[in-house]
Amino acid sequence: MLLLIASGVVTLRTGWTLPTARRHVTRPRLHGLGALLMGISLFLQGLLHFRVLPSVSWDARFFGGNALLLAGLLLIILSQLLPLRRSRDHTNPSGACARATSQVAE
Repeated sequence: MLLLIASGVVTLRTGWTLPTARRHVTRPRLHGLGALLMGISLFLQGLLHFRVLPSVSWDARFFGGNALLLAGLLLIILSQLLPLRRSRDHTNPSGACARATSQVAE
């Protein structure tokens, strides 16, 4: 659980992902946020189970913890399924290639 929290923070701050996930992740921010949500959910469930935090009802612990866990899992899945976001000018930001080819043609 602490590894998930650390991985999420590092991914959000730097964009770095674990080498096993690097090939599949197309959106590192979503992946980092998902890992952070999952880690926080597991951490809070552990604290509530051992009664470190003030006790809340069983229903609130169960549904709240599972909602955070599933939201994090959904974000990790989306970070792998969504295509890369690239602008049209990403491959040629200055348009230099188009100008060079038009000058050669003249």
